[in-house]
Amino acid sequence: MGILAAENVFRPDILERCTVIGELSLDGSVREIKGVLPIATDLLKRDHKRLIVPEANVYEAAVVSGLEVYPVKTLAECVSFLKGETKIMPYSVDVESIFDQQYENTSVDFSDVKGQMSARRAVEIAVAGGHNLLMVGSPGSGKSMLAKRIPTIIPKMTLEESLEVSKIHSIVYGLSNQKNGLIGIRPFRSPHHTISNTALIGGGSDPKPGEVSLSHNGVLFLDEFPEFRRDVLEVLREPLEEGLVSISRASGRVTFPANFMLVAAMNPCPCGYLSDPKKECRCSPIQIHRYRSKISGPLLDRIDIHVDVPSVKYDEFKSKSLGEDSKTIRTRVENARNIQRKRFKGLKVFNNADMSTRHLKKFCEIDQECEKLLKSAFDDLNISARAHDRILKVARTIADLGEQENIQAVHIGEAINYRSFDKSYID
Repeated sequence: MGILAAENVFRPDILERCTVIGELSLDGSVREIKGVLPIATDLLKRDHKRLIVPEANVYEAAVVSGLEVYPVKTLAECVSFLKGETKIMPYSVDVESIFDQQYENTSVDFSDVKGQMSARRAVEIAVAGGHNLLMVGSPGSGKSMLAKRIPTIIPKMTLEESLEVSKIHSIVYGLSNQKNGLIGIRPFRSPHHTISNTALIGGGSDPKPGEVSLSHNGVLFLDEFPEFRRDVLEVLREPLEEGLVSISRASGRVTFPANFMLVAAMNPCPCGYLSDPKKECRCSPIQIHRYRSKISGPLLDRIDIHVDVPSVKYDEFKSKSLGEDSKTIRTRVENARNIQRKRFKGLKVFNNADMSTRHLKKFCEIDQECEKLLKSAFDDLNISARAHDRILKVARTIADLGEQENIQAVHIGEAINYRSFDKSYID
């Protein structure tokens, strides 16, 4: 475009008021590119009002309100438009309207899960407060089944959250396959345990977001948790604590958002049948220790809820009665989230899991009975200060689910119960 302007094919000053992006192919057609949504957002901040994009990218560019977006198919069409010979109408969308037309996956439901009442309860609490969750159980006990139904009870994204998610996915994949230009459902990412540091966290010579950022405002599910390389698991510590990932290169530093809910699943031992009533464990104490020690204490500290998922009994498996469906659970979760939204109004906190130490002092006041319970757990389980704070956050969520203003001893007791692996699983 610069060459054409220099040759006076069209007036050069036109490009001062109009930005043109796209990939030019050998036959003169204009091909789609990645990252159009964040580019369009940045252009608006710089007071650029007109944008010419490949036709395939028009949907994601048009969701940026206040920007005139013109789709073109070929370089010739673009030049003709800039010369004023061809008229192209700017493409516009009603962002609020298209955002309301979100697709929901109805192929799975929590009513499919047989038994597992304690695990179902733990999952509900985790989703209600945005807490990280670790499920431990034998193969076939239902850990993955529970995890894959989390999207059916998690609250819908707000438009602001959808824009954040869409920008990240635009950089990595592009959004030409999203007919409305926005990702409308929360991400649920489930990478294989052979994933590398770079693929998980992000990076490369030209830094790109990894799985933790692609899970932003959604769920990152890590099945077979100890099978991931320990160095890969350790890089999760920063995003779990800060909600973002910083990648440094010689050319500069890039920061990607990574505020996700971690859901991890693991067997209790290498063979998977430790403490299983049906099958005998074949692992030696050394093998069990080596297997569990892949998960470091600092990483476990950052996981709020640890729950045992026992094997399903035959009577439960064959029972014709259905458990609570996703819609019922989701109603309670949304109610708890609404309570949190009102509590944190005006603060950069969106759920209980995001609370800082300062917020804990303000919103998680407890009485002497609760203090006594916490002290006992602190001494008996040898929990860290970080784990102590996470117990309070989980207790706050349990109280919210019960629509109770104050945290009570029963809430603290249940939250402590979800830290039992601190001592028994990691040495």
